[in-house]
Amino acid sequence: MKRIILFVGILLINLVTNAQQKIRLNNNWEFLKQDIGSIWETVRPLTKDGPDNYPLWQKVTLPHCFNARDAVDPAGNYYQGPGWYRSRLNINNPYKNGRTLLFFEGAGQKTDVYVYSTKVGAHAGGYDEWFVDITQAVEDFKKTDAFAKQFKGTIPIEIRCDNSRDVESIPSQLSDFDVFGGIYRYLDLVYQPALGIDNLFASVVLDKQYKTGTIDVQATFYNPDQVKKAIGNIKITDALGKTVAETVYNIDVDNDGAVPVGKFKVNNPHLWSPNDPYLYEITIDAGGYTRKEKIGFRDFLFADNGPFYLNGKRLLIRGTHRHEDQSGVAAAMTDSMMYREMRMIKEMGANFIRLGHYQQSRIILNLCDSLGLLVWEEEPWCRGGLGGDKYKEQARRMLTNMIHQHYNHPSIILWGLGNENDWPGDFPEFDKAKIRAFMSEQNDLSHRLDPSRKTVIRRCDFCKDIPDVYSPTIWAGWYKGKYTEYRKYSEDEFKNVKHFFHAEWGGDSHSGRNSELADKALENIRNSAGIIDTTLFNKSAELLKNADWSENATCNLFDWTLKEQDTMPWLSGSAFWAFKDFSTPIRFDNPLPYMNQKGVVESDLTKKEIYYLVQSYWADKPMAHIYGHNWPVRWGDDGELKMVKAYSNCNEAELFVNGKSYGIKKRNSQDFPAAGLRWMVQFKKGRNELILKARKGRVIVTDIVSQVYQTEKWGKPAKLKLEKIGEGNGSVTVQATLLDSKGVLCLDAVNWVSFSLTGDGTLLDDLGTSKGSAKLQAINGRAVISIKTNKGNSVVSVQSPGLQTVFLSL
Repeated sequence: MKRIILFVGILLINLVTNAQQKIRLNNNWEFLKQDIGSIWETVRPLTKDGPDNYPLWQKVTLPHCFNARDAVDPAGNYYQGPGWYRSRLNINNPYKNGRTLLFFEGAGQKTDVYVYSTKVGAHAGGYDEWFVDITQAVEDFKKTDAFAKQFKGTIPIEIRCDNSRDVESIPSQLSDFDVFGGIYRYLDLVYQPALGIDNLFASVVLDKQYKTGTIDVQATFYNPDQVKKAIGNIKITDALGKTVAETVYNIDVDNDGAVPVGKFKVNNPHLWSPNDPYLYEITIDAGGYTRKEKIGFRDFLFADNGPFYLNGKRLLIRGTHRHEDQSGVAAAMTDSMMYREMRMIKEMGANFIRLGHYQQSRIILNLCDSLGLLVWEEEPWCRGGLGGDKYKEQARRMLTNMIHQHYNHPSIILWGLGNENDWPGDFPEFDKAKIRAFMSEQNDLSHRLDPSRKTVIRRCDFCKDIPDVYSPTIWAGWYKGKYTEYRKYSEDEFKNVKHFFHAEWGGDSHSGRNSELADKALENIRNSAGIIDTTLFNKSAELLKNADWSENATCNLFDWTLKEQDTMPWLSGSAFWAFKDFSTPIRFDNPLPYMNQKGVVESDLTKKEIYYLVQSYWADKPMAHIYGHNWPVRWGDDGELKMVKAYSNCNEAELFVNGKSYGIKKRNSQDFPAAGLRWMVQFKKGRNELILKARKGRVIVTDIVSQVYQTEKWGKPAKLKLEKIGEGNGSVTVQATLLDSKGVLCLDAVNWVSFSLTGDGTLLDDLGTSKGSAKLQAINGRAVISIKTNKGNSVVSVQSPGLQTVFLSL
């Protein structure tokens, strides 16, 4: 078996630097969501009698996305066009003959940069890092009258971002995600000496017994002044700060390629893995400044027609996917937001993440390194076909930048070349042979840039023989067949390629929607021995179909798939789609308009029930969760037995309902559903208290949930009711309910509901969540939204087609 050896190294600009070298430019920005007549409009002086600051600019902080709200506005598709940013900077480079850079961690999708009225740089591509050298433009501006008089010693910076539609730019606008605009990742002011390190790579070779690691460090330089020599110190320290290797370098600078900086040997290296993400640190002192970067030692193997190995041991890859998109901010996620999300992914028990479908923030990669998450990262060649020379050049550049900029992370094992490239539509011509030729070119480019990692694509069968690893489309139980056929579909696809991985499976769920039919259907297909008989699934197909988009139906799909993956020894791994709900322009008719709702958490990171199901299969820390925390009212007949499920990784669990024990159940992953942790319970009418006690060794974990049981039957929704259900911190929460003609809550109602507001308050909508949307499908006959009162008076209304509008004064 061929071993794959890790390359590790140092990023272009490290987050850990001193303040003189790098400054985050978060504050003191203004934004204009339109184009301007000329660059002069951004810098012209204000007059006493003139139009002053027209057009009107708004104050913003970075990162900022100009689709933060309209991406999920149910009134229509999101804005695609230009937007402008401007600020004034105090620039004082501490280095003699130093360079001053504006470093973009990502801006979408095409960007132009100006110092005063001088254009100093441009970039096409919304996801890779890039910088603009503003040194000369700053010096030139300092010699003008405007510097002293109008700008009072500050430097005016103007930036134009544009996410207008362009078929000759990747990703395709046919993609199932928004192509955002704005400076939506951090923007940094960077000072560096005349000679700066552009990229620094450290290739690591481990011996077969993992007793010795050799690190060969090379560097490329940013050297506009043609400096001839680079002198400094480089050392490697372990996690405790102890120096394990150190050397001085004195090298001739090659402006056309990488040059050796130092070579080290580390005895008995501490290996990096998801369970033990041990990181060393490289420190480079050069020219009066310091750079630091974490590195790691590991190797991996996709066995031919077999599983995955990390550091010589089989590891079942268990993962998910993410888009850089969050409620209220869209792509403009802060580092604290990213940390919270990645921490939740790790606590769920994942050991892998696919970053779809583009290069993501360096902060995410740093978190994957430190938390222990293997990574598949891919270039944004997604759907639409293949464009011309400009299109191809951008794809080559973005693949190159991604590998150069993230080459060093021990977490990365796969470079993705594309996604769903069998999806036509952007061009009159859809030539499979040309797509294959370019896919082969990109595959070769990836291997030249980084021989240490594997290449991969998802869903393009006519190219599946090109990359090292292939992921077909399966989607058992959602887009294709029944979820009980998952093993068969997977085995069939496994036989077709040398290295099989299953990315993207799962199903949509409208957070909080539940169905009594979903679990009742499972009870109807048990045989006399109490085992699920898959041959009976067709008899219950209609029941399962009627439960679509309910959380418990999607939980059952996940439950079956996970229990099957536990007994597939040949499987390298899988990743469900996706961790978090995200916005998309093509799903305008979803229960939450313009949202892909396949996440196990909502877009504000509110956990759905599916999160706990996955955690029960993957996490090590003892956990227990009664299904139904977001199911406040269950329904059925008097005396009817109802299934109560619990998700836990403990060995056994006991359920109490209204003080009565329903017995202890042993966990068995193959006892579907809920790994055997399920009870048939007779609820009393009204409120019922459920308590779960689960044991794992000496550890006992408890969960409690309260549910109302409704026996009253209902007819069609006939009227709306609107009431205040919460208040605090300057906000009010209201709930709309759908009632029949007798006033009984219609618990299976999925009618469209729309909220509106007039008065002093602000409707907290356009958040893309089940409790933050002005228009959505009702959730078991309910819909909730909040209003910021602004210490005034307002009237909120709710509408549903065919029903009378209802008003509530606040």
